[in-house]
Amino acid sequence: MADNFFKNYIYPVATLSASIIGVGFLSLPYITVKVGLLVMLFYFAALTALVLLLHLVFGQICLKTPDFKRWPGFVGFYLGQKAKKFILASVVSGSLGVLLAYLLVGGQFLYEIFSLFWGGSILNYTLIYFIPAGIFIYFGVKAISKFDFLAITFLFLILFLIFIKELPHMNISNLLVNSRNLDFRNLFLPYGPIIFSLWGIGLIPEVEEMVRGKKNSLKKIIASAILLAAGFYFLFILLIVGISGSETSDSALGGLKNFLRQGTYSAALLIGVITTFIAFVAHGLLLKKVLIYDVGIKEFPAWLLTCFVPLALFLLGFNSFIPLIAFVGSVFLGIDGILILLIYKKIGGKKIIAYPLTLIFIFGIVYSIVYFIK
Repeated sequence: MADNFFKNYIYPVATLSASIIGVGFLSLPYITVKVGLLVMLFYFAALTALVLLLHLVFGQICLKTPDFKRWPGFVGFYLGQKAKKFILASVVSGSLGVLLAYLLVGGQFLYEIFSLFWGGSILNYTLIYFIPAGIFIYFGVKAISKFDFLAITFLFLILFLIFIKELPHMNISNLLVNSRNLDFRNLFLPYGPIIFSLWGIGLIPEVEEMVRGKKNSLKKIIASAILLAAGFYFLFILLIVGISGSETSDSALGGLKNFLRQGTYSAALLIGVITTFIAFVAHGLLLKKVLIYDVGIKEFPAWLLTCFVPLALFLLGFNSFIPLIAFVGSVFLGIDGILILLIYKKIGGKKIIAYPLTLIFIFGIVYSIVYFIK
């Protein structure tokens, strides 16, 4: 009985939640400081409900679709080959943005840990982070993705220990920073990063295959994974903002430098490096497969594109973490959301769900493109 519970519920929830909790949540404390806690709570509640509903809709689509398909395959199956080519371009572009985000944060964390002793620039540490990751992606070390959940568990543990240890030093007034002095230019800032942080569409078909004998549990698994991630994010926001207040950095952990002992601070950053490194490799392997099997590129050029395009973007100066994940979350994931709703409508889904949610995603895409151009 216990074995079945773990096989049909615990392991699938762990797999999906590990794919959701990546690097996006590190931006949330900084955004909270920018917009104020009350505005952030509103966005957090509304967008968690939106993302949860969309993931449940996609779960329903998965249950009605023949197995052994991934996201581009779903689009091709329901919307045709032209739509599949379009989503492939979107998936590749969005994945490159995600890899760039991991590269930015991983290099920054390494710099924060070791530059005090060894010196060097962020570029040096970004290359130190990049080279072994590129080697893993080249040789296709699939097993590394299995450690993702373990690394995230350690991150949870470290953050919990920090929370317990630093609880007496938390200042409630830090949570009220900018609550009364909101800059309206930042009003829409939480939208893209929160969606980015909660998104796990890509792994739902794999989770469905994990519970092939008990697919009626898929909705419960999806809901549990997203709510688990959302609960962790909320506590993470309270912890980081409560400690560092207005000094919160755009990648969260970096702003704790002036508030934690060096050993505790370095341990938190090291777990962050491991987590982002594993996620970088896992996402890189997935993108390389998409380029090989769906786009038709040979293995070596696929590896070059997967690894060196994010590095080239970094070298060209695309190194702003918050704008990057805001754009990826609003535009590329917004496109995914619209296509999911088109498929949902095609299988007989309710218009009262499909139309309003489509309008939200369209607004997010248009706003983000206009904001980015400015």
